[in-house]
Amino acid sequence: MARHRAARAFAGLVAFGVVLGVGELLGVLIGPASSPFYAVGATTVDRAPAWAREFAIDTFGTSDKPALFIGMSVILAVLAVGAGLLEQPGRPRGGLVILALAAVGVYAALSRPGATAVAALPTVVGALAGAALLQYSIRLLARSDVRDGVPATPASGWPRRRFLTVVGSAAAVAVAAGATGRYLTDRLTRAVEDRARFLIPRPARPAASVPAGTEVTVPGATPFLTSPAEFYRIDTALRVPRLRTADWRLRIHGMVEREVTLTWDDLAAFEPVERILTLTCVSNEVGGDLAGNARWIGYRMSDLLARAGVRPDADMLLSTSVDGFTCGTPVDAVLDGRDALLAVAMNGEPLPFEHGYPARQVVPGLYGYVSATKWVVDWELTRFDRAEAYWTRRGWAEKAPVRTASRIDVPAAFGRLEPGPVIVAGTAWAQHRGIDRVEVRVDGGPWNDAVLAEEYSLDTWRQWTWRWDATPGTHVLEVRATDGEGRVQDEQRRPPIPDGATGWHSRTVTVG
Repeated sequence: MARHRAARAFAGLVAFGVVLGVGELLGVLIGPASSPFYAVGATTVDRAPAWAREFAIDTFGTSDKPALFIGMSVILAVLAVGAGLLEQPGRPRGGLVILALAAVGVYAALSRPGATAVAALPTVVGALAGAALLQYSIRLLARSDVRDGVPATPASGWPRRRFLTVVGSAAAVAVAAGATGRYLTDRLTRAVEDRARFLIPRPARPAASVPAGTEVTVPGATPFLTSPAEFYRIDTALRVPRLRTADWRLRIHGMVEREVTLTWDDLAAFEPVERILTLTCVSNEVGGDLAGNARWIGYRMSDLLARAGVRPDADMLLSTSVDGFTCGTPVDAVLDGRDALLAVAMNGEPLPFEHGYPARQVVPGLYGYVSATKWVVDWELTRFDRAEAYWTRRGWAEKAPVRTASRIDVPAAFGRLEPGPVIVAGTAWAQHRGIDRVEVRVDGGPWNDAVLAEEYSLDTWRQWTWRWDATPGTHVLEVRATDGEGRVQDEQRRPPIPDGATGWHSRTVTVG
């Protein structure tokens, strides 16, 4: 068997592939959350401490989920190779590795929101099939070494050919099963067709037009409106939920006068409005790009809550996504007159699946982790001293108003410039307070007032420019902003945990 190390390793990889492929395919019948690969990944995200989540975002940005999948795949590949090398005829040591990992998969599947005992079935069936395949494959290899008690010769290759046929076929089946499972999961929900037929409600109160001068025209500057494709996505969903409008429900309960469950058709009784609003992720580092500005159409959250009647002692709106994520929003931020929306459209299109189709929250002035629940299906009125949301259980602040921030977008970091006039441009935001002033300085010198673009509203970011007479050498540009309440952006550098990063953004450039 020693000379078959590569074949045994390959058999281990294929056996693991069968586990995942069968699990994915059976997950179509039971529910996507029962797929072992997804369940383990989602549970890993749920159980990860805040520092680990921040490390992933800091390191991989919006590619944190593909990075997790790649990392899981590498770990599984190493374990699969090990299982193949450990397996012996009649002694399923590698099979025990598969079953041990299956136990992890079962635990993960049963821990998903709303899971029942049947959610363990895809992992169990897949593990048994994978373990059986691995033992059979290793037996074939052993028979290729000795046949009828006689050492193998080049002419006695039938068991070897059988091994290649069995393992090769199993590999093809595993790939096909996994791909079919993913395809059927998406198709059976019919969510794609549902979104294609979606009719965006005509807003009774359209957003104000964007005045001339709101967007700076400097090449490389941030557009005033962010396209859905460029809009940042930070959430805990490893598999984007596919929810149809016909299946959507919003349950409003808890500290209310009467419990209400709204269907999609019920939303027609409410007035649709359109607003341009900026959202910011609390994980955004100083100068980062986890912020976006879009045109949203939706319904005022205050109107929907009025249907249930919020009791005056409730101070938290605990919202829940269809995948179990929870978010705690201060009730006063929803009821104080700001444009807090249950949004259904983004930049003139139905919400992309990645951004919450068919409905999500948009609350200006608060970081997303306490306000911007996607795929929202449940609102519970409660209190901060009685309930905790997903991220507050992990050490983040309960209430997280957006901090005043500014960044330099042009020139690029470590760029090379010609001496003479240079236009420095950037973006600043302090949602629900607005930006009154932006200042730029060079090499720690005096602050210079930038020219502010037209302000669209207090709830959107504001662009700015500054003309710099650049001299030869290496220089450090810094920027700071002052919000509409007169507070200057905090100079001290602090990480995002627990309530948002602080510090002045800087860029180093070379002139000459």
